[in-house]
Amino acid sequence: MIVAGFGFSTRAQTDSLRDAFNAACAAVDRPPQMLATAADKAASLAPLADELGLPLVSVTAEDLVAQPTFTQSLRVAAERGTGSVAEAAALAAAGPGARLLAPRLHAADRLSSCALAEGAPL
Repeated sequence: MIVAGFGFSTRAQTDSLRDAFNAACAAVDRPPQMLATAADKAASLAPLADELGLPLVSVTAEDLVAQPTFTQSLRVAAERGTGSVAEAAALAAAGPGARLLAPRLHAADRLSSCALAEGAPL
């Protein structure tokens, strides 16, 4: 199972999220079966999940912190306790033993990022 994890600014709109999603999918050429983000941001990602017809997983702050990420943003680490919300959300939702397929990729407007992780099939 492949999960697309998202991190984004409160200013990010669905177009930005879609752009980050498309960039991540193009980089690994593998479609995700699920979307994931921090629990407090899930409502903002719901419109894209509906548009894509994919389930959306809300990841707790505790589960985000527990994930090893490729990216180490100092700002995100100070705010969220993880180097990348997108990478951590993808890993947490993909389950134990999941691995990142690539570091997060940003939308052109830099307001959102998306990373893909692969876990064991459900």
